[in-house]
Amino acid sequence: MALEHAILVSLLEQPGSGYELARRFDRSIGRFWTATHQQIYRVLKRMEADGWVTAEEIDQDGRPDKRSYSVATPGRSVLTTWLREPVQPESVRHELAVKIRGAAFDDAAGRAALIAEVERYRADHETTLHRYRTGEQRDFPDPGALDTGQRLQHVVLRGGIAYEQMVLAWLDDVLDTLHGLGR
Repeated sequence: MALEHAILVSLLEQPGSGYELARRFDRSIGRFWTATHQQIYRVLKRMEADGWVTAEEIDQDGRPDKRSYSVATPGRSVLTTWLREPVQPESVRHELAVKIRGAAFDDAAGRAALIAEVERYRADHETTLHRYRTGEQRDFPDPGALDTGQRLQHVVLRGGIAYEQMVLAWLDDVLDTLHGLGR
């Protein structure tokens, strides 16, 4: 997937400025696709030049004008074509998993350092899971009252929650195994 596709989806959900789009990436889209603010602005500029999005200047009292972007017909066509293409399963490259396998060739001090790294990694995933659950409570308080777009957003978030839960369970297993090696 290209950043362009994530931007098109977001703008179809709700037109907005580059700043607003970057905030959406920070808040929700970033659950499955990350981008820096600079990347978003650079891609928006290219998409506007290619005719995929249009921008409207909006006056703001006491602040610089802002540009609000929306999807143009060519952008919608590009997205429709992409949505209908098959998706290949992602190949996983997991540096931590390789380090865990490599622990068999390290000494006790190396395994202790690995345990600390796994614990740090686990804490990061625990924080992410908490952020997802907080977002779910905030954004989807009544799942029975969601429209089609919201239901699809919610199912993506539930996938992120399930993924984080799976990673945490695996990391707990890794820690149990590493701690058991010292016995």
